[in-house]
Amino acid sequence: MAEKEKTAFLVDAYSDPAVVKVNGRVNFANCGPLRDFFDQVISSGRQRFVIDFRDCSGMDSTFLGILAGVALELKKKDPPGRVLLCRLGERNFELIRNLGLHRIMDVDSGEHAFEGEPKPLSGTKDEPQSEKARMVLEAHENLVCADEDNRGKFQDVIAYLKNQVESR
Repeated sequence: MAEKEKTAFLVDAYSDPAVVKVNGRVNFANCGPLRDFFDQVISSGRQRFVIDFRDCSGMDSTFLGILAGVALELKKKDPPGRVLLCRLGERNFELIRNLGLHRIMDVDSGEHAFEGEPKPLSGTKDEPQSEKARMVLEAHENLVCADEDNRGKFQDVIAYLKNQVESR
């Protein structure tokens, strides 16, 4: 894989809003550390995030489901938190719209500028298959919670993953 295509997350948890820059192709195999980052930062009280997709070459439904889960969790806060997606590019914006995620997250079509200095997110870990299956299942259930129209798109994946998780 070319260096340019290497997946990395650059984060700044101390800026307001917290910043996440996505580099490369994001999928179920490499987004676990980002899910953990969101969990830690939200539990510490952060409620506003900007996610920069300028260097994101693609993403799968698991990653999108993780983002949906973050947005849904932040909407329950008082006051509600926000997720702003920016510099998506045409293909990534199409994926966001097709799953109805533009209804639960803000989308900035401009060239948003950020303060702070994002640093590489560490924590790449080799999760057990059962934990990875749980993460993927939860992400797809988040997509259905975000937009009921997604149930038909992911019902087979959800059924398969539930079976995998329950049999372990």
